[in-house]
Amino acid sequence: MISFALLGGILLNIGAYLTYKGKIYQAVIVYLFADVCWIMMAYQNDDYTGAFLIVTGTIFGFLAYLKMKNGEMKKTLHKDEEL
Repeated sequence: MISFALLGGILLNIGAYLTYKGKIYQAVIVYLFADVCWIMMAYQNDDYTGAFLIVTGTIFGFLAYLKMKNGEMKKTLHKDEEL
């Protein structure tokens, strides 16, 4: 049987590959699914503090995804040109 840790790790690798290919929106969704796996893993191990922190990070990640998707994120990875 596949564990949540293994499934989350596989999803993490898929998300990293999508990021490498420039498919950021798809990568973020895959990362969020990986986070769900890690939340379940923490819950199964009675690590409620860890589960809470993962949930908090996942919520912030999802909010960042929504900002990017709506075009509200004004940040860039490119170095700003001098005026």
